[in-house]
Amino acid sequence: MTEDLLNTALALREKQEPFVLVKIVHTVGSVPREAGAGMIVSKAGRVDGTVGGGKLEARCLLECEDMLSGQKTETTRFHKWRLDSDIGMTCGGSVQVYFELQLGCDWRVVIFGAGHCAQALSRVLSVLPCRIVVVDNRSDWLSKLPVHSHIEAVTVNTHTDYVEHLKETDFVVLMTMGHSTDSPVLVKILKRFQTNLPYLGVIGSEAKRARLVKDLQAAQLTERSGDFFCPVGLDIGGNSPGDIAVSVAAQLLSVRDKSLSDKD
Repeated sequence: MTEDLLNTALALREKQEPFVLVKIVHTVGSVPREAGAGMIVSKAGRVDGTVGGGKLEARCLLECEDMLSGQKTETTRFHKWRLDSDIGMTCGGSVQVYFELQLGCDWRVVIFGAGHCAQALSRVLSVLPCRIVVVDNRSDWLSKLPVHSHIEAVTVNTHTDYVEHLKETDFVVLMTMGHSTDSPVLVKILKRFQTNLPYLGVIGSEAKRARLVKDLQAAQLTERSGDFFCPVGLDIGGNSPGDIAVSVAAQLLSVRDKSLSDKD
């Protein structure tokens, strides 16, 4: 990969944007570009480089579009094409082209609340390969979040407003001002999602958990009482925001890695 293509690939990875690396690995006869030529293609189209333009490049772009559509699980492809009979070009040579899909990070952690513990958790998670969304109705607290390409601050009128934007693959942590604001979010999430999210946790003690269970019973969600973590985090460290952030991040990683191994 040339330095220009490498820099483009690194920039796309930093933005967690999926892309396909296309490389000509072998040629025979008359061809538009020799082995080593390459390009990077995102969902928006060709970003950098070229494999020669014309019909060959158009065919490669179609392959990239198919790979980026998400309809198939393959991450690599290898094609051998005769430029005349397979591509419809007048050149009489042939090419071998390698395609490699680089996926943007699909691990998203949504934190409701932007207080001290959420601030610390965001900083810990920012060094991991995940996207972090912090939701709060206090713009002054959201403004204290670190400026980072992986962290998105979302201002809402009430925390429950964001529940409709959650995805079934989200890891969700409730860290709002207290029980009165955590509970409505928990109830709305469990009503919206009939199956469990990969991770759903509420910061608090065993006493808080007991109150949350009563709230679920009142909302006719008694059967979902075991579908969330409270207290959150692994049993390590103390009760400072930093300690809590490390313990919660460790639990998120543990649940994520277990779910990945279960898929395998």
